[in-house]
Amino acid sequence: TWDQEEAIDEGFWRRRLQRAIDGRRALAADPATTAYRLVYGESDGLPGLIVDRYGDSLVVQSLALGIETVKPMLVDLLAELAQPALIVERSDVDVRAKEGLAEVAGVVRGRAPDGDGVVVEIREHGHRFLVDLLRGQKTGFYLDQRENRQRLAGISSQGARVLNAFAYTGGFAVYALAAGAGHVTNLDSSLEALELAERNLQLNGFDPDAQADGVVGDVFQVLRAWRQEGQVFDTIILDPPKFVTKQANIDRAARAYKDINLLGMQLLRPGGILATFSCSGLVTADLFQKIVFGASVDSRREVQIVERLSQGPDHPVLLSFPEGEYLKGLICRVW
Repeated sequence: TWDQEEAIDEGFWRRRLQRAIDGRRALAADPATTAYRLVYGESDGLPGLIVDRYGDSLVVQSLALGIETVKPMLVDLLAELAQPALIVERSDVDVRAKEGLAEVAGVVRGRAPDGDGVVVEIREHGHRFLVDLLRGQKTGFYLDQRENRQRLAGISSQGARVLNAFAYTGGFAVYALAAGAGHVTNLDSSLEALELAERNLQLNGFDPDAQADGVVGDVFQVLRAWRQEGQVFDTIILDPPKFVTKQANIDRAARAYKDINLLGMQLLRPGGILATFSCSGLVTADLFQKIVFGASVDSRREVQIVERLSQGPDHPVLLSFPEGEYLKGLICRVW
């Protein structure tokens, strides 16, 4: 709070949580979308707290000592205000070590479904996805890419051969096939993620054997091998994990971003679409565009920016906290 006289009591936390919930009313009222970020840390006046809604389940992340000290109260308030059937904690992130906190994960309220993991089904713009709340990356799903998945699907050409690199559980693949893509290759280092991606394709009525491939491997190595083989795609999606977590590593991260974009450009047919992203907060939008430009020079391809992308409206950016805008995306046409 900017008000030195404001008491940081239960009423304070209740007001902040209720304001965050109220700010997502439009999303909550949309039956075609049942998963979105409910609380986005500093941008919602709750630094260190992340809450994501997956249907009637909530996933909570406590990333700072300040939030950790009031976490039991916040769980009680979320149970009252959001009325979830299940609350899962996913505070199993290495940033907690900087706060002197151990990693924690598990069910904290409600009863988990029977079986291994906590897998729930969500809808996103009408598409269906299975999400593992306890073992999945981040809080289970990349909610920040929701609007970008839909936007890119509308740009890809009918019958396109699509490469979904760093595919995770196949979000972009489902949207691409639903929009008329001919074939999608999901490429990821995790076999478990690709198995869930295959289930997601089936859940949406697609035939993974006829319409998709799942390839397990290091994306950099696989793309180099495909370049040697002369593979060509109509659309390539590059949505890598965060390459940089501290300023000292930014040069190394920039080289990694340049390398992956260079490979992507070399695997595209003339006139193909490259959708490239960075979720590294330390890589600014300006720097990211310069990196992609460097890749275009080295690949000897002419590249046009068709559209700039960012995170969805459930990840608002507080004007006094511009660092909240971390996701950068470019949709490019490569000649």
